Amino acid sequence: MTTRVKSWKIGREIGDAVAKASSNPNRRWYGPHMAASVRAISERIPLVDFVLEIRDARIPLSSEYDLLRKFSPFPSKRIVVLNKMELADPLELKKWMAYFQARNYLSYAVNSHNKECVKNFLNFLQSQVRELHKSGQFGHTTTMMLLGIPNVGKSALANSLHQIGRISAAEKGRLKHTTVSSQPGDTKDIMSLKIGSHPNVYVLDTPGVFPPKLLDAEICSKLALTGAIPDDITGETELARFCLTLLNSSHEYKKWAKLCKSPDVTGSLSNENSTSSSQRKRQYPTDHTQDFIVYDVRRVLYETISAFDGNLEDDISMGELIETQFAALRTVLRVTEEASEFADLRVASKILNLYRTGRLGHYTLEHASCLGRS
Repeated sequence: MTTRVKSWKIGREIGDAVAKASSNPNRRWYGPHMAASVRAISERIPLVDFVLEIRDARIPLSSEYDLLRKFSPFPSKRIVVLNKMELADPLELKKWMAYFQARNYLSYAVNSHNKECVKNFLNFLQSQVRELHKSGQFGHTTTMMLLGIPNVGKSALANSLHQIGRISAAEKGRLKHTTVSSQPGDTKDIMSLKIGSHPNVYVLDTPGVFPPKLLDAEICSKLALTGAIPDDITGETELARFCLTLLNSSHEYKKWAKLCKSPDVTGSLSNENSTSSSQRKRQYPTDHTQDFIVYDVRRVLYETISAFDGNLEDDISMGELIETQFAALRTVLRVTEEASEFADLRVASKILNLYRTGRLGHYTLEHASCLGRS
């Protein structure tokens, strides 16, 4: 679902907080390690055959790799890779692919956790390598550098390409792995992984890099919501409120109407095997990722939005709805703390996780159509 184009107050506050933090001399995301990474990456870009710019498919513009603007003309063949396509609105993703194609950008959308999708992407990369070898521009070994801001999935994609590439080539030996984490900034060094043979093809996984300062509050809010920036800079509770604001102002929740046909949604989902479903509920009452709890969350969100008679275009009214939702979500998420601030934090953490893993729908935070034909 493509979210409505509106500047919400909570989004502006989150964006301003990130922008302010980026101006702090002790800013966390541009410390000495990131400055060193920028120097190392800048030195290697002219030496590689391909640059794969990994962007987040939910924010194709805000996740642009700013460092590449310094290279003109660009020394390597550049491919814009929209990763995490499984989390984005499919219709909007098609528009973004058309947008890049119209501007002569070579682009590809991928889900780094889907083997078939990664295999197709690897075939695409190998076809690009063959084209370059036909032109006689390169030698036997081809190198591709993965570049991107923190937490766009570079390391996960590098590992998947390495694993599938080695299997396809029937090569033996120990697989290498780069560090994969949901926390931004965990990759510290450049690492080489082999993804193809005959000809040999290597990818270089690199640390995520931001500009020294982030000044655009709207971009900052999108980076924060998608997890590119550490949550504690803005706070999980505020991010979850922003997440619910976008969900409430979209039409994604209408898909969940069928969940309200039965008072007990878990009962309607467990007709075929009610025993196993009830066992799961008793055994893992606090695991918010289980299907029956996710369905309960969706049902509660649908009911609270549908029953709300306020103005969803108004920041104050939206805030009142979100307070109602937080209270209702404490029950379905099995949050029992008496102190409301701790209860809200636990609810927020779980809601953010469900949102960022696609369990609450597919959202694109930027509209290709709004950019016009410029």
